[in-house]
Amino acid sequence: MMGYYIIAGIIFLVSSFVSNRLKSKFKKYSNLHLQNGMSGAEIATKMLQDHGIRDVQVISTAGMLTDHYNPLKKTVNLSEGVYSQRNAAAAAVAAHEVGHAVQHATAYGWLTMRSKIVPAVGVASKLSNLVIMAGLVLSASGMVFGNTIFLVGILLFGVTTLFAFITLPVEYDASNRALAWLENNRMLTNQEHAGAKDALKWAARTYVVAALGSLATLLYFISIFLGRRD
Repeated sequence: MMGYYIIAGIIFLVSSFVSNRLKSKFKKYSNLHLQNGMSGAEIATKMLQDHGIRDVQVISTAGMLTDHYNPLKKTVNLSEGVYSQRNAAAAAVAAHEVGHAVQHATAYGWLTMRSKIVPAVGVASKLSNLVIMAGLVLSASGMVFGNTIFLVGILLFGVTTLFAFITLPVEYDASNRALAWLENNRMLTNQEHAGAKDALKWAARTYVVAALGSLATLLYFISIFLGRRD
């Protein structure tokens, strides 16, 4: 299992670096106040209106960087540091979350696909590690069906890895929609727009790291399985 701990350690270090950079960028651009004086909530509301979306509500949610779009309740949930703030970071995050609402309204393919596998991912994320560990223990104990259980665990983990990669185009597209709207409607100055773009770039990298980390772990488990078959 030493290989697993090495991979997990590398993923943790890279993830921590990207997460810290994101927080640093968010803090930096939170000090870049918008010349138009609009809050994150006002930015989100206007973007929804400009896209003809009337059935989505913009609400405030507790926490930091807890922003998300809820397709079931049709709400753009903005964290306290975004909802009422009037800076480049808030504008970027608010527009990004509305980008997801626009994806939903236009039946964006990758978002539709991701939504369809959410139930399976919920089950897989809860069971995969448990099943993998059980398979390894039973296999090491000489149980004939140990490898079969291990394979089931790998397949479950594969579902979560697939979800992580499907999430990438969804997140990047939401950011592209946000930045295009902000620029086309001249919502921000050049400096503010550059800050918003930089903040969203680092936010997207957190998803890239998560996807690559999941893939590396999956490949490691597959290599163990194939090795046990030889």
